[in-house]
Amino acid sequence: MASSSSTVSGLAGAALASRPAFSTSFARGGRVSARNPLMTRNLERNGRITCMAFPRDWLRRDLNVIGFGLIGWIAPSSVPVINGNSLTGLFFSSIGQELAHFPTPPPVTSQFWLWLVTWHLGLFIVLTFGQIGFKGRTEDYFEK
Repeated sequence: MASSSSTVSGLAGAALASRPAFSTSFARGGRVSARNPLMTRNLERNGRITCMAFPRDWLRRDLNVIGFGLIGWIAPSSVPVINGNSLTGLFFSSIGQELAHFPTPPPVTSQFWLWLVTWHLGLFIVLTFGQIGFKGRTEDYFEK
């Protein structure tokens, strides 16, 4: 079995500096050299690499959605329907109970985790639907 000896070097080694050339029939000249996509200089603006096809403000953040979404979640979660207590009241009181013995974390069996997950899950659902509804309406997405 014939084998050729090649040196394997680290990231700063000279063996990595030479880029292999690939041959293809699609490119002019027939040979294409591999390049690092992170080292492209034509995509850099103000020291930041940007993508021309992807919009920079993809989240389209609007403080109206955050404000109305927070109010829209705190209002219904403050209605006392859980044994005469509200979800917000139970969550905030469990925070106080857990802060009473602050250096030690809450145990896994604590009700704090249930109220924390439930309250935040509801908040994120309301914010998500608020973002969809508000942006859909301002961009006439729901119009016929």
